[in-house]
Amino acid sequence: MPQFVHLDSTPSPLHKSPHPVDTRSRCTNCAMQQRCLPSGLSETDTRRLDSIMVRHRVWRNDLLYRMGDRFASIYVIRLGHFKTYQVNAEGVEQITGFPMSGDFLGMDAIGAGCHPSFAVALEDSELCEIPFARLETLFSEMPALLRRFHRSLGQEISREQNSMLLMGNLRAEQRFASFLVNVSRNYRARGFSPTSFVLRMTRQDIGNYLGLTIESISRLLTKFARIGWIRVNQREIELLDLPRLTSLVTQKSCY
Repeated sequence: MPQFVHLDSTPSPLHKSPHPVDTRSRCTNCAMQQRCLPSGLSETDTRRLDSIMVRHRVWRNDLLYRMGDRFASIYVIRLGHFKTYQVNAEGVEQITGFPMSGDFLGMDAIGAGCHPSFAVALEDSELCEIPFARLETLFSEMPALLRRFHRSLGQEISREQNSMLLMGNLRAEQRFASFLVNVSRNYRARGFSPTSFVLRMTRQDIGNYLGLTIESISRLLTKFARIGWIRVNQREIELLDLPRLTSLVTQKSCY
């Protein structure tokens, strides 16, 4: 069992948590089932996959794994939000993503056998741990599961590529608009409001992810609110003109 480490405390085994996940939580009654590996599986195969999963509750600021840790499991976020980031030789942190419910964690460690990043919870969350060795055994017995895994892996690669494009030739306001549009799409895909949501990450985190300063993020929030595209209340965001934000992202930069 992994050691879930709180960033402000010493390591503590998860099984000592005073609030374990309800043991009745299963793939068959999970709201994220259609975004997860059980999607498209028969009831029998779903139960077999369910039998190897371990469900955890992770507190805000808990570290799921560290950069360099040995790879043993992949994780599916059942509820909540995480932040993934790397730290270079100079100790500089670079945020690589903000996975949320229905997303996978740890996929990028499969090839090298060790995690290339840190993963920390941005809020109290729940996740399902899937031991990869046991999952590989099921692949040989359940071709549908292997196909679903390949689709999930492809989606993770596509998400990484989109993140790289975001850091390319886009102007600052385009980067930020793209970030808001992507958050909107993620919430829509999960059945939530695409125009009214709470940002779980800080402005500093957003700036780090987009390659912008926190001052730039604050200025862009103010600008977008002034021209009527968004409404801001602390971390609560309401997108008042989603089509205009989407259009901004696709505009060609002029230099």
